[in-house]
Amino acid sequence: MVDVGIVGQGYVGLPISVEVARAGFKVFGIDNDVIKVKKLNSGQSVVEDIKDSVLVDLLKSGRYFATEDFKCLQTAEVILLCVPTPLDSKGMPDLSALISASISVAKNMKQNALVIVESSVAPGTTRNIVLEVIEKESGFNRKDFNLAFSPERIDPQNKNWSLKNTPKIVAGLSLESRSIAKEFYLKFVDTVIECDSLEVAETAKLLENSFRLINISFVNELAIFCQKLGIDTNEVIKAASTKPYGFMPFYPSIGVGGHCIPIDPVYLAKKAQEINAPSRMINLAVEINQEMPKYFVNRAEEKLGSLKGKNILVVGISYKPNVADLRESPVLALITGLKEKGSKVKWHDELVKVWDNENSVSISDRYDLAIIATFHDYLDLSKLGDVPILNTRGSF
Repeated sequence: MVDVGIVGQGYVGLPISVEVARAGFKVFGIDNDVIKVKKLNSGQSVVEDIKDSVLVDLLKSGRYFATEDFKCLQTAEVILLCVPTPLDSKGMPDLSALISASISVAKNMKQNALVIVESSVAPGTTRNIVLEVIEKESGFNRKDFNLAFSPERIDPQNKNWSLKNTPKIVAGLSLESRSIAKEFYLKFVDTVIECDSLEVAETAKLLENSFRLINISFVNELAIFCQKLGIDTNEVIKAASTKPYGFMPFYPSIGVGGHCIPIDPVYLAKKAQEINAPSRMINLAVEINQEMPKYFVNRAEEKLGSLKGKNILVVGISYKPNVADLRESPVLALITGLKEKGSKVKWHDELVKVWDNENSVSISDRYDLAIIATFHDYLDLSKLGDVPILNTRGSF
């Protein structure tokens, strides 16, 4: 049984760990969160896509074990880096977790191991940063190990596209690295597509999510236009979607969140700035996205006349339906904006349960306004009774 180390056991690392273990490998899931490691080793999943029973079976079989100790990598043939690459407090790319993980991997990896970066990064990062860190900290020459890049394409709670049937792109520092990485992924992924260079694969990942950000931001502007005309945005999109070519539907919201769409385009834009290339569309899309919570605060004020002293319920605060993930959720900015206007704001989200020292409250008819921000499948809006509703999803 070949040993595989997977650094990061969150929304990306844990699903990959499960599929790799199911494919017959022995997986060490590494994470620096002590509480998370304890939960995983007791059979408690930390993401919605993985059932507790699946973890329990893998733990019993000996094919999965969570740990904080990088020493387990001393026997690993393959090591995946699935750590966050967020933005810092100034909105700049933050590679601290990736660099830290690379240092720890380098100090414990064995010769000829394959290291694969799955975290989203700007083009040149794998070659110019990760490679240099590993060489410096391991003492190995770049010919003594293999290095590849294969960006994650995991969409939590997507019922149609899973890790197995979503095509995986892969690139290597060398042809040998790319070939070994491709062979590894084909053990549990149906389709693997080879890229000519690390930089092509890195840029492709950023393009995927920049495309989504730009189109979602455009549709959010269209939703504002439709609202002023008094027509239903979703009906407009439905009609446009009947065209069998040249159109792809995107839907309005309070803004985009999560670990990809609000983040990856910024990595692309910052790299463009470094090399003096234009990125005006990305910059404008980011600006539009960030303004959406404020727009809905103003909509709420228009609806009630004044927000001061009004009891408002925000329904759904995670960034996406049916997940508990709050990363970059635009709903948090909405709540802050409502409070700044003097509103008494409560929120309901039984998936999140606790946020900012506040607990999810029940849906009831005791509010002046309910704002539907993130619509989870379990929600029963009939409990609102006659409470006025502001729907951020673009429909009346």
